[in-house]
Amino acid sequence: MKRFGFLDKIAANLKEAGMEVQLFEGIEPDPSVDTVMRGAKAMMDFQPDWIVAVGGGSPIDAAKAMWIKYEYPDITFEQMCVVFGIPELRHKAHFCAISSTSGTATEVTAFSIITDYQKGIKYPIADFQITPDVAIVDPALAETMPQKLVAHTGMDAITHGIEAYVSTAHCDYTDPLALHAIKMIQHDLVPSYNGDMAKRHSMHNAQCLAGMAFSNALLGIVHSMAHKTGAVFADHGAHIIHGAANAMYLPKVIAFNAKDPEALKRYGQIADFMELGGANDQEKVQRLIKHLRGMNDDLRIPHCIKNYGADSYPCEQGFVPENVFLERLPQIATNAIGDACTGSNPRQPNQEEMERLLKCCYYDTEVDF
Repeated sequence: MKRFGFLDKIAANLKEAGMEVQLFEGIEPDPSVDTVMRGAKAMMDFQPDWIVAVGGGSPIDAAKAMWIKYEYPDITFEQMCVVFGIPELRHKAHFCAISSTSGTATEVTAFSIITDYQKGIKYPIADFQITPDVAIVDPALAETMPQKLVAHTGMDAITHGIEAYVSTAHCDYTDPLALHAIKMIQHDLVPSYNGDMAKRHSMHNAQCLAGMAFSNALLGIVHSMAHKTGAVFADHGAHIIHGAANAMYLPKVIAFNAKDPEALKRYGQIADFMELGGANDQEKVQRLIKHLRGMNDDLRIPHCIKNYGADSYPCEQGFVPENVFLERLPQIATNAIGDACTGSNPRQPNQEEMERLLKCCYYDTEVDF
């Protein structure tokens, strides 16, 4: 954002409008609790009445959490993580989000993902209080995304659409947003990845539609598993990037959820909308899974944790050793079941099923339970 001049332009516009401006920079990917506390301290010192968050999901998510702490200095991080438990905001400041990536849609959602690196766990903060007041969705910002970021954020977005459509909290208002976003991403993501800027612009709109769908319909266990595996292997040299995790886990979760008759029917409707063919819902689900795996191949995303390299590209042996994965599996499964996104999944996994599902995501084996 700084290198391409966007920050200077935004600051100049605000100053021209008569505002005093202070920048807080250096938000890391997967923002930490420590970063949130530092940013909140900067806000307390400056006393802003508008917070303008610029960039991808990480800076916008971090700014949302800082905003809570700024308005309520005594609140703890644990209290922030109580689902729909945030006290009323906007006593001190309003919030504007300007997204530079085409995936998280955090500029229009009630969610923020913050990582506790001491525990190796990503925590979703979920409350409509943190939905931004203003979202600026300018595709010019997405033109500068690196290719790998296009791939990961795009698969994050299609996961949002698919999970929102089969969520137990879906409704007539979220279904059209989810379906249209899915179809746009189906047609536009791979060309965007390959440098088509018209498709890149379209993807910026598609991810926002998917965000509006899932912020109201909620998500499912693809996200629960991604949250709880993203940082847990950091001591072995890398993170599993959120969008790549979603891309790997989504086909497995579809196979798991499709054992539920209502979810099976709704996955079939998604396949129909994507014009994938199929004689019945079972066949449609298989075609949907095959199509998503084909997109992963086109975007150089591995199919499983075992083949996920430290640079996120497919490799023979990834950075997560088998023995380490198996040793941590029970706790990962427990944490995933307890994630805020699990409650709206169409099929509720128990501990044994979640462990088996995570094993399928490690080894790329069939989900037959």
